Amino acid sequence: MTQAKQSTIAASIDILNARLPGYEGLQQISIRRGRIEEILPMYTVFKRVTPPELQVLDVGEDWVSLGGVDLQINGALGLAFTDLIPADGDKLQEICQFLWEQGVDGFLPTLVTTSVENIERSLSVIADFAPPSHQDAKPSAQIFGVHLEGPFLNQEKRGAHPAQYLLPLTIENVKRVLGDYADIVKIITLAPELDTTGEVIPYLRSLGITVSLGHSQATAAQAQQAFEQGASMVTHAFNAMPGLHHREPGLLGAALVHQDVQCGLIADGQHVSLIMMQLLLRASNYDQGIFLVSDALAPFGLPDGVYPWDKRQIEVKNGTARLPDGTLSGTTLPLLVGVQNLVRWGICEVETAIALATAAPRQAISAKHQGIKSKPYLGQPAHQLLRWQIQPSTGELTWQRLLPYA
Repeated sequence: MTQAKQSTIAASIDILNARLPGYEGLQQISIRRGRIEEILPMYTVFKRVTPPELQVLDVGEDWVSLGGVDLQINGALGLAFTDLIPADGDKLQEICQFLWEQGVDGFLPTLVTTSVENIERSLSVIADFAPPSHQDAKPSAQIFGVHLEGPFLNQEKRGAHPAQYLLPLTIENVKRVLGDYADIVKIITLAPELDTTGEVIPYLRSLGITVSLGHSQATAAQAQQAFEQGASMVTHAFNAMPGLHHREPGLLGAALVHQDVQCGLIADGQHVSLIMMQLLLRASNYDQGIFLVSDALAPFGLPDGVYPWDKRQIEVKNGTARLPDGTLSGTTLPLLVGVQNLVRWGICEVETAIALATAAPRQAISAKHQGIKSKPYLGQPAHQLLRWQIQPSTGELTWQRLLPYA
């Protein structure tokens, strides 16, 4: 860490005239010793005495937020998280730094369906990963844990997941997949209709793992039963599940009327149509129950082209990845592009769009996992803050890290 950075972060800084998602009116953000100490409405701070050493940054009514949290990302920079080997520590750190540059504060490396041996190896690498602790280390996104997307998925809704590695949903198979690494698994996506005993979801919840329903043919009744057993999330809403129907609303319909269930959404314009995104957000009153995910694959950060994917290939065009048969397999777009898309398409207001990628994912798992705060601002490192601006000439929403890293 340079002396210049030390002096910058050690100073007291007040950020004035900021708009924060979840707060009414303009706010002052007080930063002391590199962390957010206080947030006060601007109308309450004008009479305060300003210390002589205080630095002041007026953001002119721009939006300010923490960085994004991505709860479903399968890889980046050419590396799929299911392909991790012990020698990939440096590459994993490079990905963490890359995601930071994409405005992401933290993420869950997502392991898609593969062999139990591959899952165990990847889990061990992530469990052993430790980012550099020396002062000159580059800023990087934190790994909050792991999201297992499979292998307990419905064959008929497996999408791009390889059929040969799907497993029956039993406690014995769950123990086999988790092995010695249950403590780092934060979310597991499964098809609840595959559990004939009704014991698996309560067992996973007893381990502190969030259960997300997805790649499933579950009816509304089956989904409701899963929610009663402790499931609290839906993986990439609309994708790999039955569509909404007026006589059988299915898994997603049951989720949308359940106040304690959070739904992930891929806002790339390919996975879900703009009309259905509007419907989803209206059903959630725009302020609860939905969070953005990238669902980014290994070519994230690389140019469009053809890339290996397990033993197959995917073709990436304009940030959308498909198998040779046309099956949609994911994206290579950053999480915050989803925020920009929602604003560009006029689907929601700027405040809501920002919150869907920053506050909402934190809230989705904060109640179940320590270290991920649902009220994320106070006490957080100030260098995580993003400044969002609407460009006058284009109307496009842009962002940048607000303060230098230190």
